[in-house]
Amino acid sequence: MSGRIGRIATISVHTSPLDQPGTGDAGGMNVLIVETAKRLAARGVAVDIFTRATSRALPPVVEMAPGVLVRHVVAGPFEELDKGELPRQLCGFTSGVLRTEASFDPGHYDLLHSHYWLSGQPGWAAKTRWGVPLVHSMHTLAKVKNAALAEGDKPEPAARVLGEEQVVDSSDRLVANTAEEARDLVELYGADPARVTTVNPGVDLSRFAPESPLTLRPARRRLGLPRDAYVLLFVGRIQPLKAPDVLLRAAARMLRDDPALRSRLVVAVVGGPSGSGRSRPEGLQRLAAELGISDVVRFEPPCPQGELADWYRAADVTVVPSHNESFGLVAVESQACGTPVVAASVGGLRTAVRDGESGVLVRGHDPADYAAVLRGLAADPSRRARLARGARRHAQSFGWDATVDRLLQVYTGAVNARTPAHVAAEVTA
Repeated sequence: MSGRIGRIATISVHTSPLDQPGTGDAGGMNVLIVETAKRLAARGVAVDIFTRATSRALPPVVEMAPGVLVRHVVAGPFEELDKGELPRQLCGFTSGVLRTEASFDPGHYDLLHSHYWLSGQPGWAAKTRWGVPLVHSMHTLAKVKNAALAEGDKPEPAARVLGEEQVVDSSDRLVANTAEEARDLVELYGADPARVTTVNPGVDLSRFAPESPLTLRPARRRLGLPRDAYVLLFVGRIQPLKAPDVLLRAAARMLRDDPALRSRLVVAVVGGPSGSGRSRPEGLQRLAAELGISDVVRFEPPCPQGELADWYRAADVTVVPSHNESFGLVAVESQACGTPVVAASVGGLRTAVRDGESGVLVRGHDPADYAAVLRGLAADPSRRARLARGARRHAQSFGWDATVDRLLQVYTGAVNARTPAHVAAEVTA
């Protein structure tokens, strides 16, 4: 078979690339799908993205960018569903994907790339029917998440663990965000190391860049922040897994230890409720009130990337206290803007942040530990400036073009490895 890739079917069941990252189930995975699809199309590889329709008003097909189509598949009710409810809709979703392909001439798609375990299930069925390779990205792993649950969060069900194991077995190639995730796939799920490739997500280095001139702090002016404030930033979905409460508790501890800091401390939280956080949409605001820090906390809804870049530029430090991250795109975006990161030493954050050079990694989730690091940085502008320079340098290695280069290598390898005998064996299995 030729390694030439003309068109890819991308599957993202539970969240659409058209959704605004930072709320619901939309996050770094959405950004990755959008950015890689646009760049693949620019290189002559068309991309069709299949996602579940959540409204009757959505057109069946939307052109997201030249060469990139978003196909809305009707599966279940026209509304957002909790991820726990989606497995019951996978048969309908799979049927919709197969019907779409059947309306084209044979060989319309050269390859499938599914994202998250729910997408791997219809990907598995489609690859057998179409006789094309399946590449899969997990993004998060149930066994890893269950080993590091936040207080009050629910463990991932056994059905997800089984589904992930099935997807690992049925995929031609597995794409891991970091070397640590690759090891988890091999050690926890028995993946064949020869089929696992590490491809770091990227960042738009033209959009996420330091402001100039730094001395005037124009981003702060645009966002209504004082020039002399000490600004701590959280960006992401509001749910226990992301641990925004750790930042709020750390801020309260900082003010108890140094009451004079209150006159210039600003804690900005940019994001919306997600996951189990949807059951308490005002929980973080109530926590701020209970801690007596409502006057220093500013809650902002998710925003487009241009405005998000301003938030990173306006911050002194971005705080990422997550209990688990497969990569941590927020950390890289922040560093690309020249803003150092204080993050939990977990998962992909150990790749996204270079400890001591582009930020500080904190073991555990004790707010007192975060407060100590953040107070130390507040008192040492020269260290913040040194970390800011290191943050920008570190982020330069995470461009989207490098990500797409690696993905194309994975795709070509998967296509070339599928001999006619291989395809026939799968169809008759």
